[in-house]
Amino acid sequence: MARMFGTDGVRGVAGSELTIELATQLGQAGAYVLTKEQEHQPTIIVGCDTRISGGMLASALMAGICSVGANAIYVGVVPTPAIAYLTRKHKVDAGVVISASHNPMEFNGIKFFNGDGYKLSDALEDEIEALIRSNMDGVTLPTGSGVGRIDYRFDLRDEYVEFMKKCVPVDLKGLKIVVDCAEGASYYTSVRTLEDLGANLIPIHITPDGTNINANCGSTHMDELQARVVYEKADLGIAFDGDADRMLAVDENGKMVDGDQLMAICGNYMKEKGTLKKNTIVVTVMTNLGFTLMGEEKGIHVEKTRVGDRYVLENMLQNGYNIGGEQSGHIIFLDDNTTGDGLLSALHLLQVMVETGRKLSDLAAVMEVLPQALVNAKVPNHKKDKFMEYAEISDAIKKVEERFGGEGRVLIRPSGTEPLVRVMIEGKNQEEIDSEAKKLADLITKIML
Repeated sequence: MARMFGTDGVRGVAGSELTIELATQLGQAGAYVLTKEQEHQPTIIVGCDTRISGGMLASALMAGICSVGANAIYVGVVPTPAIAYLTRKHKVDAGVVISASHNPMEFNGIKFFNGDGYKLSDALEDEIEALIRSNMDGVTLPTGSGVGRIDYRFDLRDEYVEFMKKCVPVDLKGLKIVVDCAEGASYYTSVRTLEDLGANLIPIHITPDGTNINANCGSTHMDELQARVVYEKADLGIAFDGDADRMLAVDENGKMVDGDQLMAICGNYMKEKGTLKKNTIVVTVMTNLGFTLMGEEKGIHVEKTRVGDRYVLENMLQNGYNIGGEQSGHIIFLDDNTTGDGLLSALHLLQVMVETGRKLSDLAAVMEVLPQALVNAKVPNHKKDKFMEYAEISDAIKKVEERFGGEGRVLIRPSGTEPLVRVMIEGKNQEEIDSEAKKLADLITKIML
């Protein structure tokens, strides 16, 4: 039986895969597991992104939370990192985000944070899942005055805005910024923060209707932002995804600046200021080879982990590092927050621009981005971990690896959050690696569908 939790919580199509029954069970089991050792009546903060299914799932989840005797505080639409912060600030027992991040609107997800604002360990997730599969065996549900309450605190999003301004109190007067909020969770918090700090702001995609989140906008669809930055003669563009835990940028010429480049810019600035702990940046195996070469040149140690921000975070916590992330723009500044935070990443980038007086295109040149092709193969969710079990696929992968072995690399992996197998090839010739990646992805889809 497939594991219920992926690399970023429980995800699926809302209403069919992620049902209200499952949301209620996750509320029950999650509240019980995360608070069973507390002597007080526990409290859990709940927030969501702008998907139309968010309210439905939040209601079911909070019903589950209250049914085991815990209280819920519903904060409405806020970025994922805001829940991590508010959980810590208000000293509650846990936090939950209802979001499917960058995925299409029909998907949704449920992700837990512990009382310290960190994503749960695999062991805790397994414990929650086991309790659900056992039908809450051994758990007695309270009645009468023993059930929990729901408190509605939509004002708490402003506490996150104030926290952001204190983390990076940069003066943005004179900077013209186009910000794409992806019709998602950052439509209020990022606009309010950047305007409060003095930016000349041009916000786009800030009218979410429940069905337009990530629709041809945000960090997964950058074309409009790139064109708008050039048209407006802006200093840069900033794009968030649906739950605003990641951010990508666009320089003044309309060229995209990805997560690898953002970490290189901020990491080198931190090294110059003496704040880069152990002179190390933590990345994943998907990070561009150019980042490793940059590290060698600049005297920065590059630590690599499995794909997934949870593995980046684990490494950072174990070894005392303070910056790490992914090419997708999910960057963790551990001195400030406990999870990837798109707005925080944007503020750190803007701080470098303001304090150095340099253009983003100039800063991004700190690393050479080597040609890289990434193609997704659509496969059934329950099969995505088994692609190497098909002889025709494994033979094809081996042949591609042999072809690029001396002048690049091949990385094939299942997505942690979607029914996809991701095919990544790095090499010298963009046209050639694009072609090979597409052929391999097409083969995987053809055989596994």
